[in-house]
Amino acid sequence: MKEIRFFKMEGAGNDFVVIDNRDANFSLDEIIAFTPKLCDRKFGVGSDGLLALQHPQIEGVDYTMTYRNADGSDAGMCGNGSRCLALFAATHGFDAFQTFNVHNSIYKAKVDLNSNSVIVDFPDVSIPQNIRIENQSLIQIYTGTEHVVSFINSKELKNESALVKLGSMIRNHDGLNPPGSNVNFVCKTKQSVLELQTYERGVENLTLACGTGAIASAIAEHFSSNQKLQAASYTVKVKGGELIVSFSYYEQQEKYIDVKLAGPANFVFEGTINV
Repeated sequence: MKEIRFFKMEGAGNDFVVIDNRDANFSLDEIIAFTPKLCDRKFGVGSDGLLALQHPQIEGVDYTMTYRNADGSDAGMCGNGSRCLALFAATHGFDAFQTFNVHNSIYKAKVDLNSNSVIVDFPDVSIPQNIRIENQSLIQIYTGTEHVVSFINSKELKNESALVKLGSMIRNHDGLNPPGSNVNFVCKTKQSVLELQTYERGVENLTLACGTGAIASAIAEHFSSNQKLQAASYTVKVKGGELIVSFSYYEQQEKYIDVKLAGPANFVFEGTINV
């Protein structure tokens, strides 16, 4: 048995167990092993995933972010998780302006402690691709982790049981595996405003928010509508709140730069648990 000190945090309803691993010094194998127990909503703390603040593992960053899905699998980047961890870091000895890495990718964060809002700057995103899975037309895009986007109407967006069934089929389809993909269902309600439901790989269900999914959805909307605007900003409404996605598009380079994700982050409670 090991006692783990944790913090429960949420960003637009995307909830996380957060640990400071600089002193705890758990190995990655240990983190993978106890993550499903901590994230279990019946027998553990309950969350969409686990965040660990680590000593820098590459040069030029303030800290390293380790994120695991609720089932212990590697999610790659987690947008809302990174905003929560940046707020956590800002209250545990780090400045409001931070640089951190997830695997080999480097990100920057700006934390406003007065409003508990956090902006994270992402690396450049390559132009999306149109694909088909079964009879579904999808837009595939990588925003630090794998995503596909499906545009649907508002009535379909409210049918959550159908979204879970379809999301599971797409996420597990041979055409996307390995490693599988997060699946975003998007409805454009007005100019530069999107409503989003995301079926998350590793959670295997809809979540209240997905930051990298919000970025994927905004870029997919820009891409699918053939917009030529270099600078764009979208309000992405999720069940847990609102996220703001902004970026610049350079057609000749076929990539999106200055990609930013902004939104709320909050502490919920803290405690210890034995695993």
